[in-house]
Amino acid sequence: MTDSAAGPPNGNAGADPGGTAGAPQGATGGRPPLPPPYPPSTVPGRQPGADAPPKVVPTSADHALEIGRAYFPPVGSPGGPVSLLVHEFDEGYLVHAGWPAPEDPTAPPASPGGTNIVITKSNGDVTTVPNFPPESAIAVYRQWYRPGTA
Repeated sequence: MTDSAAGPPNGNAGADPGGTAGAPQGATGGRPPLPPPYPPSTVPGRQPGADAPPKVVPTSADHALEIGRAYFPPVGSPGGPVSLLVHEFDEGYLVHAGWPAPEDPTAPPASPGGTNIVITKSNGDVTTVPNFPPESAIAVYRQWYRPGTA
């Protein structure tokens, strides 16, 4: 019993002389298909994170804190910080999380690492820096930051 929708009876179901039937869109002949478009988080010239808020130039430390909230888990959430802190310096605002004191101060941190952000006063660029004390994080920012590349 043959069904016309099952393809040719010679066993090459779905094949055609051009070799493109059933191939992914963009494939032609013996060439591979075109790659997918950039994921939203890696489009050249765009800040990382598809849900990153639009760039806003901060007008004060309080404004920088509001901008910075989008880059951290909600304050008080399970596993989230207990507060967000802002350290103003000449070029921008360092926004970093305040975490609860560990139960055992001699034990290593449960989840070491993380990042802080610096929001530039002049143009609103947001740059991630290591989770260092403020002075060290600002020194790293000054070494890494290049206007227009953040």
